[in-house]
Amino acid sequence: MAKKPAPRSSKLSVYLYVPNIIGYIRVLLNCLAFSLCLTNKIVFPILYFFSFVCDAVDGWCARRFNQVSTFGAVLDMVTDRISTACLLVVLSQLYKPGLIFLSLLALDIGSHWFQMYSTFLAGKASHKDVKDSTNWLFRAYYGNRMFMAYCCVSCEVLYLIMFYLAENETETLVDVLSSNLQKITLISFLIATSLFGWATKQIINVIQMKTAADMCVLYDINKKQKY
Repeated sequence: MAKKPAPRSSKLSVYLYVPNIIGYIRVLLNCLAFSLCLTNKIVFPILYFFSFVCDAVDGWCARRFNQVSTFGAVLDMVTDRISTACLLVVLSQLYKPGLIFLSLLALDIGSHWFQMYSTFLAGKASHKDVKDSTNWLFRAYYGNRMFMAYCCVSCEVLYLIMFYLAENETETLVDVLSSNLQKITLISFLIATSLFGWATKQIINVIQMKTAADMCVLYDINKKQKY
């Protein structure tokens, strides 16, 4: 007897995947967090970080329940980029010079946009597929889940600490960091352990943008040579 074809998933079923539902919860948590960011310096970082942790949970659920989807991957990245961008905008208003945080925002969004677009041009299934990269740090970042998690968590923790430490809109970033690093506190320990991961993440963003830009240029060259 011929086998019956497997039932096709409807659009609604994909939207209702467990990891995607967690993604919607992340969006709601971020909306609530940023609505309170200027009035409650305690609740905001808690809600924001909980939303960030849910990013790892939905990834685990996607693998556990075999509910990996392109929509879910895009939802995750968009949520990550927008939430980090909003936090950097807030920090740009709390510290001088604010251009530092706006530059980090531009680098983060620009590098991931280039990477996603070059991934589609190369016909790859994931922007994390960089096995063919010649840069060892770039391969190590996307190839080692723990290393990537450390760098990403370091960035978010450092930004949240900066938010928590902000007292007025005239403080400089260097002054706040240096004064707290001279103290022996939990916050100073978190800052010290986060700085390396944060710096590594920025280096990765630069490498990612350059690598993805090169791929786009090579795609154009190969396209012209075919015709």
